[in-house]
Amino acid sequence: MPRKPWIFAGTATLVAAAVAFFFFFQTTITATSQAQSLPVDSTPLTAITSSGVKSFSIEVADDPAERSTGLMFRETMPEDRGMLFVFEQTQPVGFWMKNTPLPLDLIFIAQDGTVRAIKQGEPFSEATISPGVPVRFVLEVKAGIAAKAGIVAGTELRHPAINHAAGASNPG
Repeated sequence: MPRKPWIFAGTATLVAAAVAFFFFFQTTITATSQAQSLPVDSTPLTAITSSGVKSFSIEVADDPAERSTGLMFRETMPEDRGMLFVFEQTQPVGFWMKNTPLPLDLIFIAQDGTVRAIKQGEPFSEATISPGVPVRFVLEVKAGIAAKAGIVAGTELRHPAINHAAGASNPG
């Protein structure tokens, strides 16, 4: 029985489409498995602790894509560095560490800049990390830095993003 040319052409098109999809999918996986690097904000975040003022250079994640990527795939970070997650409104939040190899402190912050809770993030864990209360901001720093800096529940944090949300005119 003679082969119909349209069957061969259809098969070749299907194979070409599958190969193209495979390469597109591989590129997408590679692109999404790289650490996000946001610019360091020109104003440091400060923590007013019982032992004095502590400053952190921060990256600000203030849109959904930046917040969803966060510090995933980041393997190192200086002790004076962090990422501030800024939400549009005070709300319940939950984080996980599925693609994060770096152990972290997650500092949950109210709209007025007051620390509500501090939780630890275990590398690669899919467990939800939540403060149990609505918050407006979350600051992620290397594990142990919150305690080392004297940051506890009730500590006041200042940064223009926090001050703006709180309605403060002092840029911090």
